Amino acid sequence: MAASLVRRDKKSTAAHLKADLNWTDNSSGVRQLQELLDSVLNPEKPAADTEALDWCKCLIAGGEGFEEFCKTVRSYDNATLCGLVWTANFVAYRCRTCGISPCMSLCAECFNNGDHTGHDFNMFRSQAGGACDCGDSNVMRETGFCNRHRLRTGENVPSVPRDLLLMSEMVLPRFIICIIQYLRDGYTEPDTSTERDLQKVLQQLEPQISFLEELTKMGGAMRTVLTKILTNQQIFKDLSMGQEENVYAKKNYEKYLSALKNSGLVSVEEKAQSGAAEPTRGAEAGAGAGALGLLGAEAPASPDESNKEEDQDGGQSVGQRKRVKLSSTAKDPSIMDSLKHKCFLEELLFWTIKYEFPQKMVTFLLNMLPDQDYKITFTKTFVQHYAFIMKTLMKSQESDTMSNRIVHISVQLFSNEELARHVTEECQLLDIMVTVLLYMMESCLIKSELQDEENSRHVVVNCSEPLLKNNTYWPLVSDFINILSHQSVAKKFLEDHSLLMLWMSFVSFFQGMNLNKRELSEHVEFESQTYYAAFAAELEACAQPMWGLLTHCKVKETQEYTKTVVRYCLETLQIWFDAIGFVDEPAPNQVTFHLPLHRYYAMFLSKAVKCQGLDLDSLLPHQEMLMKIMVHPLQIQASLSEIHSNMWVRNGLQIKGQAMTYVQSHFCNSMIDPDIFLLQVCASRLDPDYFISSVFERFKVVDLLTMASVHQNAVLDGEQERPMLEGALTFLVILSSLRIHLGMADDEILRAEMVSQLCMNDRTHSSLLDLIPENPNPKSGIVPGSCSFEEMLSAVADFKAPVFEPGGSMQQGMYTPKEEVWEKEFDPIMVVLRTVYRRDVQSAMDRYSAFLKQSGMHTTGNPWPPYKERTPLHPCYKGLDRLLHCKTLHIVIFTLLYKIWLDHSNMSEHVLCMVLYLIELGLDNQVQEDKEDEEPCIEEHCHDSWFPGTNLLSNLHHVINYVRVRVPETAPEVKREKDPPPSTSAEASNFGQNVREAQVFSLVAERRRKFQEIINRSSTEASQVVRPKSSSTRWVPPGTPPQLVTEILEIRESMLSLLIKLHQKLSAKQNSLSATWLEDMETNSHAHGDGITAIERILTKAATRSRQSKRSIQEICGKVSPPVAPKKNSPTDKKTMDKDERRQRARERQQKLLAEFASRQKSFMETAMDVESPDAEAAMDLGATEVMESEVLYDCVICGQSGPSTEDRPTGLVVLLQASSVLGHRCKSDETKKLPTTDDEHIYPADTCGAAHDVRLALMQRFFKDSSCLQSVSIGWEGGVYVQTCGHTLHIDCHKSYMVSLRNDQVLQGFSVDKGEFTCPLCRQFANSVLPCRPGRSTEVVSWHMPTNKKTAVLVKEVEDLQEQLGLFPTESNLSKEMESVIKDIKNTTQRKYMDYGKNPGSPDNDFLFMYSVARTNLELELVHRGGNLCSGGASAAAKRSCLNQLFHVLAMHMRLYSIDSAYNPWTRLTQVAQRRDDCLDDERPEVPMLFRDCPSLLIIFVLTMPQPLRKEHFICLVRMLYNLQYTQALASLSAKFSPEERQAWSTSGALKKNAFDAEKSYDALLSHVIGELSKVKTVYDVNTEVPSMLSSSVWSPHSIEYSLQQFCLPYLRLSCLLQHHLYGDKLLGCPEVEEFSGLAGCLGLLAPALQPSNPIYSASCLDWTVNAFDLMTQWCSEVTGLSDTQAKKSITLLVQDPQWASPHLLHLPDHYNIIFQYYHKKACTACKKVPKDPALCLVCGTFVCLKGLCCKQQGICECVLHSQHCGAATGIFLLINASVIIIIRGHRFCLWGSVYLDAHGEEDRDLRRGKPLFLCVERYRVLQQQWVSHTFDHINKRWGPHYNGL
Repeated sequence: MAASLVRRDKKSTAAHLKADLNWTDNSSGVRQLQELLDSVLNPEKPAADTEALDWCKCLIAGGEGFEEFCKTVRSYDNATLCGLVWTANFVAYRCRTCGISPCMSLCAECFNNGDHTGHDFNMFRSQAGGACDCGDSNVMRETGFCNRHRLRTGENVPSVPRDLLLMSEMVLPRFIICIIQYLRDGYTEPDTSTERDLQKVLQQLEPQISFLEELTKMGGAMRTVLTKILTNQQIFKDLSMGQEENVYAKKNYEKYLSALKNSGLVSVEEKAQSGAAEPTRGAEAGAGAGALGLLGAEAPASPDESNKEEDQDGGQSVGQRKRVKLSSTAKDPSIMDSLKHKCFLEELLFWTIKYEFPQKMVTFLLNMLPDQDYKITFTKTFVQHYAFIMKTLMKSQESDTMSNRIVHISVQLFSNEELARHVTEECQLLDIMVTVLLYMMESCLIKSELQDEENSRHVVVNCSEPLLKNNTYWPLVSDFINILSHQSVAKKFLEDHSLLMLWMSFVSFFQGMNLNKRELSEHVEFESQTYYAAFAAELEACAQPMWGLLTHCKVKETQEYTKTVVRYCLETLQIWFDAIGFVDEPAPNQVTFHLPLHRYYAMFLSKAVKCQGLDLDSLLPHQEMLMKIMVHPLQIQASLSEIHSNMWVRNGLQIKGQAMTYVQSHFCNSMIDPDIFLLQVCASRLDPDYFISSVFERFKVVDLLTMASVHQNAVLDGEQERPMLEGALTFLVILSSLRIHLGMADDEILRAEMVSQLCMNDRTHSSLLDLIPENPNPKSGIVPGSCSFEEMLSAVADFKAPVFEPGGSMQQGMYTPKEEVWEKEFDPIMVVLRTVYRRDVQSAMDRYSAFLKQSGMHTTGNPWPPYKERTPLHPCYKGLDRLLHCKTLHIVIFTLLYKIWLDHSNMSEHVLCMVLYLIELGLDNQVQEDKEDEEPCIEEHCHDSWFPGTNLLSNLHHVINYVRVRVPETAPEVKREKDPPPSTSAEASNFGQNVREAQVFSLVAERRRKFQEIINRSSTEASQVVRPKSSSTRWVPPGTPPQLVTEILEIRESMLSLLIKLHQKLSAKQNSLSATWLEDMETNSHAHGDGITAIERILTKAATRSRQSKRSIQEICGKVSPPVAPKKNSPTDKKTMDKDERRQRARERQQKLLAEFASRQKSFMETAMDVESPDAEAAMDLGATEVMESEVLYDCVICGQSGPSTEDRPTGLVVLLQASSVLGHRCKSDETKKLPTTDDEHIYPADTCGAAHDVRLALMQRFFKDSSCLQSVSIGWEGGVYVQTCGHTLHIDCHKSYMVSLRNDQVLQGFSVDKGEFTCPLCRQFANSVLPCRPGRSTEVVSWHMPTNKKTAVLVKEVEDLQEQLGLFPTESNLSKEMESVIKDIKNTTQRKYMDYGKNPGSPDNDFLFMYSVARTNLELELVHRGGNLCSGGASAAAKRSCLNQLFHVLAMHMRLYSIDSAYNPWTRLTQVAQRRDDCLDDERPEVPMLFRDCPSLLIIFVLTMPQPLRKEHFICLVRMLYNLQYTQALASLSAKFSPEERQAWSTSGALKKNAFDAEKSYDALLSHVIGELSKVKTVYDVNTEVPSMLSSSVWSPHSIEYSLQQFCLPYLRLSCLLQHHLYGDKLLGCPEVEEFSGLAGCLGLLAPALQPSNPIYSASCLDWTVNAFDLMTQWCSEVTGLSDTQAKKSITLLVQDPQWASPHLLHLPDHYNIIFQYYHKKACTACKKVPKDPALCLVCGTFVCLKGLCCKQQGICECVLHSQHCGAATGIFLLINASVIIIIRGHRFCLWGSVYLDAHGEEDRDLRRGKPLFLCVERYRVLQQQWVSHTFDHINKRWGPHYNGL
C-alpha cells in the first residue's frame, strides 16, 4: 500500500490523505499516513537525499503549494514578540534608556520603527549572536517597542481552523525523530574519531534543520504545534525506542544510551570508586561540607583516590585533591548522575551539546522562544543539562565558538527575571551553577607557594592552564553574573548559607594565585604572561559577582545579608591563614596581587557602613586578626613601590604589567581601592605606632631613618632608597587623605575621578567614560549614577572642538579642565593613585604649572603639588586620624626634616613635599584631646621621651636636644669624641645629664614590642612597665656589620625651628622670615606655590591653632642664624658638592645647546614646510629669481655646496611626479553630486570633464587627419602627470649616491627605493624624481624683456621664421641625459592607456601630444589650486609647489626634436589668408578646422617648439594671434545658441556696421560676419536646432552677449597669463572677480594701458588683426562649411564648446552616517551578488567596491586598487562602510586617513565600536577634499604602508 502511495504524485496523495484524516473515523487515514512515512522517512537512507524533505513539505501543506501554505499559517500569527534571532557579526542596537536588563537588544528594523530620540543607545556588532527583545516587557520598557509589536496583535487574530495544521501534527513528530536518529547514528566519541566527522553529519542534515527553522518563522500558530510535539512525553515514549521488530531502531537506541552514560558531572567509574565514603557526614553540614574538603583542611581523601595517575605531580595536598561530591543531603543530587530524557526537546538539546552547538540548531532552538510554554520548558531543560554543557565545553577544541553559542542561548533565558526566579526555585539553578563552577576550577588546582612553601595546605588555580588562559570559564561566570543581577535570585543566594560557604571556598581558589617571586641573581629566562589570565579571572569570576551581590545590599533591610557575608569572609580568611601557615611576618621577596577574600571583606564592610548604617566595630574581628589581614595588602603597596624602584627588574616587563593592571581603570575599584580601604580600616583600629613602624619596615627604609649622615641598609641598594622612601611617604599620605570609601558621596567620587583624569591629559568623551572606574556589574548602569556623568562633565570641563591645521594631525573633540578646577580641585594624591604610567603624574604637574603661569598665580620656579582640603571622615573611621598623631610618625618627620636640612644623601624635594603634606594633614585633622588623659602609663614608655604627648600641634614646638645614634666607625660623627668636654662645670654637668636623656629610636624593635603587647593583652599592665627601657637599643637587625658604635649628636631643634630653617634654605635668604611676618601674611596667597609657600602655610596654620606655637615661631624667627652642620664639612662632602655643581653646569650647557638647536630647527621649518603653512607669503618663484640675477646659484641639500647648475654637474629640484585625474572629475555645474543612499539615486559620469574631452577627441579622430587631431586638443584630464616640488635642490650625482645609501639601509621605510622613491634629505617630504635645472644664461635676459615697438606684422613674421629654424640636436651631456631620464620618469608615472590616444600608439605624434599635455595639466591644476581664477594674484601654496619653469625647459628640450611640418603649420593659418589649395588628395582626411582647435593647446605647442629661450615679444604675439582665433570660436559657438530669428536679426544689424572704421574690433560686425559665413551651408545651424530650445526663451541683449564672450575667452587668458608668469616672472596682479577679464588682458598686453578699466571694456577691443579680419574669418569658417555633408552633420557639435569647468569636488555626503551605513552595509557586491565582508565606497565617483574581496579580484589585484587606477589614476579615496574611516590608496601604498564622521563629542568611532550616532564633520571633509585637489596626501599623512594589491 505504502509503496503505491510513494510512487503517486505527491500533491494529490497529500490532498487525499488530508481528506481521509478529516473524517470522524480517521483510522485508515492514520494507518496509510504512518505506512507512507515509514517508507519515506527511513533513517537508513542517506540524509543527503532530499526526497523525504519534499514529501514532508507536501504532506504538511496538505496538497496545496508550500509557499501558499506558509502564507496562510502566517495570517494566524498571534505572536507579540519579535524574537528575530541573529548570529555573530549581525548589526543590532541597544538602548539603555528602554532596557530593563543590560543585555537587551533590538534588530535594526524594530529599532528604526521605535522612537528612541534623545535616548542613550548605540549600534553594535553582535559577538555571540542574540535575539530581538522587542515586545518583551520583562526585558525592556513598553515605550521602546516598535509600532509593529506595540499593538497587542494577539487579540484580533482569528483562531486557527482545525484542519490547517492537522497534517503537521501527524508528520512532524516522525520528522523530528528521524533527525534525532541521524544524530544518534552519526555521533562518535571524540577519542575514536577525528572532529571533522561531526561536521560532515551536520552538513548532511543542513536542509532538514533549515526546514525546521523555516517552520518556526511561520509564526505563533506553527510554533504552538512544534512546542506540543517537542514537549509531549507520550510521543517521545512511543517513538524514541522504535518498534519492536525494527533492528535498526534498536541499535540506534543503544547508541543513544551509551552516549548518555557519562553525562553526569561525575563519571560512572569515579562514582563506583568513591563508594559510600561521603554520606556519613552529618546532615547539618549540607552542601558545604564537601566543598570544604577542597581547602584540603577537612576531609582526608580516600586512599585509593590519591594514587590515581593525574596526581603524581607531587605534594601531598595535591594528592588530596577532591572532586566536589555533594553529600546525600544535597538538594539536587541529580546533577551528579547521568541525564534522563523525557521528551524530544531534551534529547535535541542533548545532541546539540554533543555536537558542540551547531549554529543552525542553536538558531532553531532560539527561534522557538517567543512561545511562552516552550520558553519555560526549554529553560528547565537547559538548566538540567548545565553541568553536561560545561563538561563538554572543557573538552572542546573550539571552546571560543562554543562559548559564544552557549551564551547566545543562556543570555536569552537568564536575562528574564521572572524566568530566572522560577528556575532557581524549581531546578536549584544556583546550586548547579556554583557546583559546576567549583568542579570546573577543581580541574586546574596547584599547591600554593605563598608563605610556607613546604607545609602550605592551600591550593590555588594554575593560571597557565588553558581553562584560565583561554577564559573557558567565561560563559559560566557570565551566566552567574547575569542571574545575580536579579534581586529575587540574589536574595536567595545570600540567604542560603551553605551556598555562600561553597562560594567562599570557590573564591579562595583565587586567593594568592599567580605568585611572583623576586629574582635576585639573574634575569628570568622566560617571561610568563599568565598575569593576564589571573587578572581577568579575579575580575570576572570574583569581583563581578561581588559587585552583583553588592547592588542588592543597599538598604537597611538587607543588613543581615551583609553580616552573613562578612562572617563567612572572616571564617574563610582564617582558614586561609592557617592553610598557608601564616604567623606575623610575610615571606620576603614574594607578592601576589590577588586577594579576592580580602576584597570581598572590604567591599561588604564599606557598603555596610555607607548604605546600611551598620556599626563598623560589630563587623571587625579581634586585633590579632586585623594585624594579619593588614599584612598582604600592605605587602602589595610596598611591592608597587619596589617595582617602580626597579627592584624587580630581573623579573622582566611582565611584573611592571601587573603593577599597571592593578591600578588600571577597569581593575582599580575591584583591586587597589578595596585594598587601601582595608588598610585604612586596620589603621583606624590598630595601634598607630605599630602601624607606622610596620609600613616603614615593609618599605625597607627603617635603616634610612637615622639622624646620622651615614648608615648601612641591609636590604636596599643606595639608588633604591630614595624612591622607596618616597613610596612609603606617598603611601602614608594616600592612606590618610583618601576618602573614596570613608565618607565621600557617589557624586563627589565621580567628580574627583573625573578631575584627576582630566588633569593628567585632555580627554575625549569616550576615553573618559572608559577611564572612570565603574562598578563592573552590568546592572549598575554605565557609571554610578549614569545620568549625572554628562552634568558632572559639563561642570568640571570645557569642550574643545576639534581643530584642523592642514598639515596637522586630525584632532578629536577634547574635554579640558575648567580654570576653577585647576585652582580649587586639582588633587595630586588622587592623580598618583590613578596613574598607570608615572609620566602621567609629571604631565598633570606640567599642566598645573602651565595654568598657574598663565593665570599669573605663580610665575617663578616649579610649583609644588597643591594641598587639598579633604571631605570629613565618616564617624566610624575617626581612628584613622590617630595615625597622624603618633610619636613614631613624629620622630620620622623630625628625622627627615633634619636630614633634608643637612642635605643627607637620598633626600629629595618629593620627600620634603610629602613630609610637609603629612604635617599639614595632621594640623587639619586633630584628634579629640580627651583620649590623652586616659592612659598616661602607656605614654610614658613610648620611645623614651622624644615627645611629651601624641598631639602633633604640641609636639611641633618641642625641642629635642640630644640624640643617640648607632653609626659605622667610619662615620664623621665619631670624631666628636676627641673634642674636650665643655669647660665650665655647670655646662659639664648639664652635658652628662643630656647624655642620659639622649633619644634612641629603633622602629623595628618598637613594632615587635607593640605586637607582643597586643598579643599578650591578657597579662597585666604592670609587667609591661617593668620591662627595661634599654632593651630596645640592644636589638640589632640581623646581617649588619658588627662595627657599629653609639654616638650622641647635639641637635637642639624642634620641628618648627627646622621648618623655618628649611624656609631659609629654600628661599636662599638668611632671615627670610622676619619676626613679624605672621602679622603681615595675607592668608589667601597660600593655596598655590612651591615649598616656600607650603612651609609658610603650615607655620600660619600652627600659629593660628596654638598660641604656644605662635610664640615659638616668633622667637625662632627673631634669633635665627645661618644653618651650621653639627660637624665640619668632610672632604667627601666637598666631593659630592663639586659633583652636584658640575652636574648642574653640564645640565645648563646642555639646555643651551638644545635651545639653539630648537631655534635652528624652527627657522628651517618656517622656510621649508609649505604643507604646514599655506599662507606663508614667501613664494619660491624660481622663475623670477632666475631672470634677475646674472647666474642662478643653487644650494645642494646633501653636500651643502652652493653653485650654478652646469652641463657637467647639473643641479635638480626634488620633485614628486604623480598621475592625477582630479581635472577629469570636474563638472559643469557648481552643484556637488550627491552620494546615492537609495536605489533610485544614481551618479552619471557622462558630464565630467574627462568624459567630455574623450568624446571630443574621438569625434575628431573619426573625420580628421590623426596627426592634426593630436595637436588640436590636450589630454591628461585623466591620468595626467602632475609635478610638484618641495623647493629644495640637490646635485644629481649627490642624489644618486643618496639613493644607493637608501637602498642599502634595510630599515623598512614607508616607500619603495626601487621605484625611485625617496624623502627629501632636508624636509623629509616624499619625492620620486629630480627635475634638472637649466644652467642660467644671463646674456639674453635684458633683450628678452625689452618692450618692443615693432609692428605686430613684423613680429608675426619673426615668429614664423623662428618656427622654421630646425631644432638643434642638443649636445650629449650629463644635463641632457638627466633630462631624458626625467622624461622617462614622467612617462612611467601614468598608465599607457592615458598616453596612447592616437591611431598608431607610440608614434611621434602621440608622444608630442602627451608631452605638451603634461604642461597643460600642470597649468590647469595650478589654476584649480588658486581657486579657479587669478583674482587673488600673488603667491599661493600651489605656487610654492609648482616648478613649471624647469618643467617647461625639460619638455621644450624634448619637443624640439619634433619639428612641425611647415605645410601644416597652424601659424600660417592663423595669420595669413591663404590661396586656395585644391591639390588635397580626396582620400586623405582633412585637417582639423581652426575653429575646432583648442587655443591653449596651440599656445603651449608653439611655446614648446620654438627655440628657447623665447623672447617675451614673441610670446605676446602668439597670445594675440591665438586670441583672435579664440574670439572667433566664441562668436561661432554663441551664434549656434541663437534661435533662427535671433540669428537673422543680429546678422542684419551687424551688417550695417561692417563699413565703420573700427568694424574689425566691434563684436556685432564680426558676429554678423560669422553668422553670414556659417549660414552658407544649411547643415551648420540645422544640426543644433533641437538642442538649445531651452535657451531660446531668454533674449540675448548686447550685455549678455558680451558677458558670454568674455566667459568663453577667460580660461584661455588665465592660462596664458599663468604661463607668462612662470616663463618671465611677471607678477600676477590681484583684482576683483568682475574685472578679471580686463586685468588679464592688460597683463598680457592685449589692452593698451591707456584704456582705463573704469569704463567697461569690450572683449572685441583686445583683438589685433594683422590681415583683414573678415577675410581671415571667412577662411576659418570655410574650413567648416567646406566639409562634406556626413562629416559636417556629426562634427558640427565640435563648434559648440564651453571651456568653463567648475572646481573639482568630492561627493556630497549625508549628515548622518547611519543613512550611509544602513544602505550600504547590506548591499550586495555587483560581481558575486553576496554582501561583502568589507564594503567600501569611492568618494570621488560613488562606486561601491569590496575591500580585500576575493570575488572581484582581477589578475591578482583586488577591487579597491583596481578602482583607484581607473578612477583616479592610482589615487583612490575610499570610505570603509563598516569602520567609518577613510583610506587613501596612492600607487602601491595606502594609509588610514581618519574619519570625516564624528559623534556628538567630536570623536571618531573607528570600526564603529561604540556605535554612537555619527555626524558629518564639514571641516574634516573640506580638509580631505583640499588634500585631494592639491595632491598633498603623500606629504601630510605620515603612516603609509604597501598594500600588495590586496585592498
